[in-house]
Amino acid sequence: MTTTQAELRVITSTDRCAEQASGAMLREAAIAQSTVGAQKIWLGYVELGPGLISAVHHHGEAESGIYIISGDAKFYAGEQLDHAHEAHAGDFVWVPPHLVHVEMNTSQTEPVRMVVARSTQASLTFNLPTPEGWQPT
Repeated sequence: MTTTQAELRVITSTDRCAEQASGAMLREAAIAQSTVGAQKIWLGYVELGPGLISAVHHHGEAESGIYIISGDAKFYAGEQLDHAHEAHAGDFVWVPPHLVHVEMNTSQTEPVRMVVARSTQASLTFNLPTPEGWQPT
C-alpha cells in the first residue's frame, strides 16, 4: 500500500487570494482549499484601514479565531451590536457561530492587521443591514 504525503508549503504574501470581505475590510485566504488544498482549516489575513469599520456580518456555522497582529480594534456583537469589546496587538478574539458582529479600527492613522482562522473551508460571510439607528461609540 502506498501513501501520498502532502508537502510542507510556505505561503507568501503574494500567494494569498482575495476572498469575500465585509465592507471596507481586506480579507485574503492563505491556508485554504483554494490555495494549498487544506481540508479542515482556513487561515487568512485581514486588514482594516485607519478609521474604517466592517459591514455588519456573521460567518454562519463557522467558528472564527482572530489574532491581532498590530493595531487597535473594537468589536461590536449581538443582533443590535450592543456588546462592545476592545482588542489590541497580541490579543485573541473568538467569534462563535452565527454571531452578528462588526470590526472597527479605532486608530485614525494606522491599519489594524489580523490573522483569522475558521473551522470551515466554506467562504461563509453573510453581510447584513446595519441595525436602525446604530452608531459605533
